[in-house]
Amino acid sequence: MKRAELWVGLALVVAVVALALVSFVWTPFGPTAVGSAPRLQPPGWPHVLGTDHMGIDTFSRILVGARSALYVGIIAVGIAALVGVPLGILAAWLPRWGAEAMMRATDVAYAFPALLLAILLAGVFGASTETAMVAIGIATIPAFVRVTRAGALSVLASDYVLAARASGTPVPAIAVRHVLPNVAHLIGVQASVSFAMAILAEAALSYLGLGTPPTVPSWGRMLGDAQTYLPSHPGQAVWPGLAIAVAVLGFNLVGDGLRDFLDPKLREVA
Repeated sequence: MKRAELWVGLALVVAVVALALVSFVWTPFGPTAVGSAPRLQPPGWPHVLGTDHMGIDTFSRILVGARSALYVGIIAVGIAALVGVPLGILAAWLPRWGAEAMMRATDVAYAFPALLLAILLAGVFGASTETAMVAIGIATIPAFVRVTRAGALSVLASDYVLAARASGTPVPAIAVRHVLPNVAHLIGVQASVSFAMAILAEAALSYLGLGTPPTVPSWGRMLGDAQTYLPSHPGQAVWPGLAIAVAVLGFNLVGDGLRDFLDPKLREVA
């Protein structure tokens, strides 16, 4: 059952990635071509998902929106991992008082969600995709710090690490050769779950006008544009909402499946 979840999650992720890759080389119509077709057309041919309130092909916007979602997820998770993983290893190596100070700082960081950070950054630098990526990345750092520290503590207590320290191996070498490879699976699981949350956060920020600008197709922006037409044309919100749900579900299932597959105890239960 657990392995089935992993395969279903991978299939959904591959589908989202395929949509993004296809958008680089082909879209049925221009994703920003205003007035190229009648407004608010229902699904049919040649507009398989219909058109929006500006006469733009909905399927073309869904394709390019997948690219935007993955782009934000990759950069945001990359920022969080590049900062959070070294801090997590450092927190595991510090004496008790130093580790406690760092973890309390991590708790404070949890009080600033991506939405609040995006509002603050947008007020200073202006709303943009880059602002959303940085805000989501910063908000996700504490999760990587905690996960990495928990895994690193168990690795540092192992006999081979104690032997390496006794032989005079430098701390950075121990971190790279022993700690990082043994916590890589935890980081991978956290990255997958954080990717799903980044896509959801970006959609929320774009919905509020704090993320991807109107000139770039975004699933969250599409939802925001569709709210006016919900009573008469609910399909305008169904397609971007479904795309967000599929992407978030896919990455969450991959994270859960990887956790169960890589943990020997959970693997036995599965």
